[in-house]
Amino acid sequence: MSHSLNKVWIHAIWSTKEREPLIDFSVENKIYPFIYDEFRELGCPLRIVSGMPDHIHCLFLLNPQKSLSEVIKQVKGSSSHFINHDNIISQKFAWQTGYAGYSVSESIVERVFQYIKNQKEHHRINTFQQEYDELITSNGLDTGS
Repeated sequence: MSHSLNKVWIHAIWSTKEREPLIDFSVENKIYPFIYDEFRELGCPLRIVSGMPDHIHCLFLLNPQKSLSEVIKQVKGSSSHFINHDNIISQKFAWQTGYAGYSVSESIVERVFQYIKNQKEHHRINTFQQEYDELITSNGLDTGS
């Protein structure tokens, strides 16, 4: 085979520093398009970004020339800078250190898309911690805590 082919979908999640509820409905329409553009500029087509005031979810195709940590670091850093530089939020904004990133099989991309799209409805039932614990367990991970 003379060509390298890949198609790696990633479901990434990260939270605001100290899980402060800073991303309310009034600023989502400024922050989410910026994040969309950052993923695009990195060659990582973003299918959806959505979330809650204290965390976001993204579903994107990973650029084969980039590592997952490199992409997330760039998106988090540039979006923090944008939010602070343009005074999108009245207080100093930062993302929490770290993130969760899961590969997504092509066969369930639509299901993950719907899950991310319906975050607000989902969180009427489950807290962020319950969601996080469920993702850790369902992906066979151990955080060591």
